[in-house]
Amino acid sequence: MTEITEPGEASGSEGAAAGYEVQEAVAETGGTPADPTGSSEVAQLPLKPALEAVLMVVDEPATPEHLAKVLERRPREVSDALRELADEYTTQGRGFELRLVAGGWRFYTRGDYADAVERFVLDGQQARLTQAALETLAVVAYRQPVSRSRVSAVRGVNCDGVMRTLLQRGLVEEAGAEPETGAILYRTTHYFLERMGLRGLDELPELAPFLPEAEAVEGETQEGMPSFDVDDPSPDSQTEH
Repeated sequence: MTEITEPGEASGSEGAAAGYEVQEAVAETGGTPADPTGSSEVAQLPLKPALEAVLMVVDEPATPEHLAKVLERRPREVSDALRELADEYTTQGRGFELRLVAGGWRFYTRGDYADAVERFVLDGQQARLTQAALETLAVVAYRQPVSRSRVSAVRGVNCDGVMRTLLQRGLVEEAGAEPETGAILYRTTHYFLERMGLRGLDELPELAPFLPEAEAVEGETQEGMPSFDVDDPSPDSQTEH
């Protein structure tokens, strides 16, 4: 007797294969499979233009997994398309580029046109971070996790106010307490990586090329050191406590 199946019902190996494909799609899209019939309007959009449209409105780097879920595609397909777009922008010499930063993708202006962007952004305005804030942020970035007192010791001035500013801007965050003193420790955030255009802290530039020579530091230290006679009993020779 011939077995009759209902319309749309798969049997035997065909059903198993179909089920495996659906499970694979679910796994690759983080639990939300793409429309298997391809009837979704979003799924029917050309992938690269759709990615460009979404990335134009993101306020933080978007992961391939998130983009794949939104556009109902597989993460591998989205990752390949993102890299192709990045290469195309570079080949075409566009004024912007698509970068992988802090685990996600986002548009950035190309470094070759930094002068034009800086002139536009700073025209009639002040830089967002003061020199003191930038110096404090650099200390945290290279010494993290680090306490406020240690940051102040490195800079030679009290940094409490500047640290509060960096916390409010989301560039640094608390990272536990120092075991010996109980002082709060601070580190940079993912937002810091995003604003600096870095994938991770290992991409921070080496400090050595920016440090002065030892002889220059020693000379400046001795020039700034007051000279006095230890045997001089005058009030001017006394050290202030």
